[in-house]
Amino acid sequence: MDSPLLTNLFRRLFSHRTCSRWRSTPVQRINNSTPKRQYRQDTGRESHWQQRTDYFPEDKTQEFKKYPMVTAEGLRHRKERPKRVKMLTRDFIEDSLYNPNYGYFSKQAVIFSPGEPFDFNTLRDENSFHRLLSQRYAEFEDKLDAQSHSETRQLWYTPTELFRPYYGEAIARYLVESYRASQSQNEDLSYGISQAPTEDLIIYEMGAGNGTLMINILDFIRLFHPDVYKRTKYKVIEISSSLASIQSSQLNSSASARGHAAHVEIINRSIFSWDQPVAASCHFLALEVIDNFAHDAIRYDPFTEEPLQGSILIDGDGEFYEFYTREIDPVATRFLQVRNIAASRPFDHPLNSSAFVRKIKFRLPLAANLTVPEYIPTRLMEFFDILRDYFPRHQLLTGDFHFLPGTIKGIGSPAVQTRYQRRVVPVTTLLVLQGYFDILFPTNFPLMEDIYRAMTGKLTSVLTQKDFLRQWAYVKETRTRSGENPMLSWYENASIMTTV
Repeated sequence: MDSPLLTNLFRRLFSHRTCSRWRSTPVQRINNSTPKRQYRQDTGRESHWQQRTDYFPEDKTQEFKKYPMVTAEGLRHRKERPKRVKMLTRDFIEDSLYNPNYGYFSKQAVIFSPGEPFDFNTLRDENSFHRLLSQRYAEFEDKLDAQSHSETRQLWYTPTELFRPYYGEAIARYLVESYRASQSQNEDLSYGISQAPTEDLIIYEMGAGNGTLMINILDFIRLFHPDVYKRTKYKVIEISSSLASIQSSQLNSSASARGHAAHVEIINRSIFSWDQPVAASCHFLALEVIDNFAHDAIRYDPFTEEPLQGSILIDGDGEFYEFYTREIDPVATRFLQVRNIAASRPFDHPLNSSAFVRKIKFRLPLAANLTVPEYIPTRLMEFFDILRDYFPRHQLLTGDFHFLPGTIKGIGSPAVQTRYQRRVVPVTTLLVLQGYFDILFPTNFPLMEDIYRAMTGKLTSVLTQKDFLRQWAYVKETRTRSGENPMLSWYENASIMTTV
């Protein structure tokens, strides 16, 4: 069983000096202290395969040559974590997060629900909200522990839950306005003849969590836009069977929610296995989803500037070792090509420094023989492929973090963390026990926007989440008596991109 193993593992982490400080969860405001979604960095001895660092672990070059290469897709039916294999970094990340039998989102993640919505207008200030949230958070976990005690419960929250229903209503206003604008364009094409809406409002939500956003959006449309509600279809694409079950339960949680059942379809599958063309116009929601998309790790030869792609080897004892090879697979190769063509603005890169200075630096004693890694969002590119090929008339609304504190070493690198005894444990490596650690990446929104435009041919708009909510939310509903507004201030490290 994993529990004794994890308990011993976390005790060792707690005794290590790099884990003696606790940072707040990056999914909420940066300076807050209630949790959401750990790290360590082992690399190999200098050789043809492994990068030289200050660490000299056991040489695993022969195992790397011998062990079979596997993929996350090929591991989906495994009930135990693999050993004596190697896989690309992106497959390791995807397997860690989404494997149906031991993945983080499939087996470990629990999304906090605060119960009744917060009455912000009666709270004195933002600190009062934080105290009340901490109280409800503890009460929520106390109830879970009363049913089944766990020291490693992965409990976290989202703005949808904290600011229910106001956050969801802001999304709903945007969707209805966008829908009505598209219907007006259809009317213009009909020579100004007024007519009933000709198309349904079809909403796809990828990764719907507890189903709270779904309920909030449908409640708002039903109450304020009954004509649009009649034509609304809400389709959830959910990779996690456990979360899909929770979303179904949401539809039966009250008489009001049951009224939405005829408008909702919950599709328990990965978006990356989608193979059904959707010809109709639709809106596609991806909120706090792309931060968990798998990335590839790329390092560069500082002298030749040649890229090397990262793989992770798991030996017979379940220990991890990181290797970099000069054979770049087609997916990573394509991303690098698309980025070079599409990028219209500068972006961080390991080779951005002066070549002369870089070569001097890497000739120093004990210098590494490769640059720091950059993490490239190859899964995000494949997501845009799906949207372009199977949802050609989509309008995308995606929101996530443009900055995360406490990320591991590298460019575009993730924050890796877990929870133990109700405290967030950040670590400094990607090489962690699969399924017990959240691995979340910041999003370079300008670069994502350029790539999305190039791949889909669509125009976009990017706003900070604060500015988006100022435009579409009734912000007075989340304002405290002091004038502070937690819905605007708690996620200042998040942005939203929409198709226009």
